[in-house]
Amino acid sequence: MTIWDETMRLALAEAELARAHGDVPVGAVVLGLTGEILASAHNERAVRGDPLAHAEVNVLHRAAAAVGGWRLDGCTLVVTLEPCAMCAGAISQTRLARLVFGAFDEKAGAVASLWDLLRDLRLPHRPEVVSGVLADECAMALQTFFAERR
Repeated sequence: MTIWDETMRLALAEAELARAHGDVPVGAVVLGLTGEILASAHNERAVRGDPLAHAEVNVLHRAAAAVGGWRLDGCTLVVTLEPCAMCAGAISQTRLARLVFGAFDEKAGAVASLWDLLRDLRLPHRPEVVSGVLADECAMALQTFFAERR
């Protein structure tokens, strides 16, 4: 088991918290320079009535508060689902060193599936991207959630 697997399991636990209150089960964790957990969060769009309350945005807010500033240089974001365009933009703006994600998002993924915003050579900051970590488990959480709603 790798550090990414361990951290993705924490993100999956966050995703379960989202599912428990009716939100799409996406969870995220930000690790600091030495691998310590700076913040964790999950989707809260439904519970807060906020279209911007994606797991990634929520955890970036919390991580920035933890470090006392908007720059997350050297930090890693681990999230259960490939980020959308909004979240990819937020990731770029925080100067994260690395993004690790689980399931690919064929409908809205902006890091590999539909677009590759984070590795666009026109951007001044391009974090390392690690994809597919525990992808089957991450995808199953989403598939189960949507199957229950059909």
